Amino acid sequence: MNNVPSGTAPRRCAVYTRKSRDEGLDQSFNSLDAQAEACRNYIASQRHEGWLAIDEEFRDPGFSAGTLDRPALQKLLSLVERGEIDIIVVYKIDRLSRSITDFAKLVELFGEHGVSFVSVTQSINTSDAMGKLLLNVLMSFAQFERENTAERIRDKIAASKKRGMWMGGPLPFGYASRNRQLVQKQSEARIVRLLFKRFIELGSVQRLSEETKASSSLPDFAKSRLYKMFSNPVYIGRVRHKDKVYDGLHKAIIDEITWAKVQAILAKDGRQRAARTRARTPALLKGLLFGPDGAAMSPSHTSKGQKRYRYYVSQTVIANGAGTCPIGRISAAAIEELVLERIKGLLCQPEILFSACRASKVIGLTLTEDEIADLVRELTPVWENLFPDEQARLVNLLVERVVIQLEHVEITLRLDGLQRLAGEIREAA
Repeated sequence: MNNVPSGTAPRRCAVYTRKSRDEGLDQSFNSLDAQAEACRNYIASQRHEGWLAIDEEFRDPGFSAGTLDRPALQKLLSLVERGEIDIIVVYKIDRLSRSITDFAKLVELFGEHGVSFVSVTQSINTSDAMGKLLLNVLMSFAQFERENTAERIRDKIAASKKRGMWMGGPLPFGYASRNRQLVQKQSEARIVRLLFKRFIELGSVQRLSEETKASSSLPDFAKSRLYKMFSNPVYIGRVRHKDKVYDGLHKAIIDEITWAKVQAILAKDGRQRAARTRARTPALLKGLLFGPDGAAMSPSHTSKGQKRYRYYVSQTVIANGAGTCPIGRISAAAIEELVLERIKGLLCQPEILFSACRASKVIGLTLTEDEIADLVRELTPVWENLFPDEQARLVNLLVERVVIQLEHVEITLRLDGLQRLAGEIREAA
């Protein structure tokens, strides 16, 4: 570091730069270099105030501002927490974040450690009240524009799907994509017709899956993949968007009569399997369920004759006796059914999908809101046909905690679980 004027306390400045895409970063003087140079020149102009640039630079090439999980940013924040930085200098505020929620978290962290934030091109310095006011105004407009853009994209996707266009996502087996339209791959389409025909003959996805595994002329189809295929209206020439189905621009592989027969078998099988699943799954919410006093509720049961009744019982009651908890026990079937229905409802909420979309790159996915919604929606027809252990695994993947209050139930979802579930569904497609 260079010396500062005598009598002036040095203020350690860190330069942070970011670029969403990595195009052009191999040039001798690229966008990140330009940002860094502007920031260092600004720091030099404030030398009379004691500003000194530290030697290390913090660069995040090819990272979106939609998440705070960026390597250079996280390293910078660790220095902030250790008290090794006084001022963070960026070219524009959106280099740090485009989300007012995420930026509020950063500003709060900076404030806790006495760190100021400066935007070179926007003359913002959070060390004074006017800078903080201007910052909030700018971030509000940035968030407003971002949400408007997302809304326009959603509207465009909805309008395009209403016209029957294919808007991307995992391609269904039997089709290829050409100019945003699905076209049949004849070799795969023949297999699709055979699978629908054999399912009607066998009446069992399990047996059909085993048949494909034993066949030398058919690809290996897992049960979950077959359920997805048999519930996807794309095969009768339609396109699904959220809870609506529109006529597609592509040709159907399956006729309406075959489709109707398959749906009737699935509906009957689903009801029967749901009853068997409830009987065979003794503790779907084990480790997740808590009472109003914060104590865990453990699985238990009683038997009368040939009938078995399942419950979740408060650990407080187990330890101290009846009457020591406002909710001593609850029917397992009732609370499990309620939680599953609530999960389906929560997964459809825009804010949940938006949060999952923003964080999806953390695990290497690039999913849009609509793609996550479509992928999660594909789980619904498959759910009742999963083995109990798999159902329990998915519940533990999606749910962090369930708290039974006196008048309502609180469910906390795991957003990382939602992302991983979408990734699993995409890989199986």
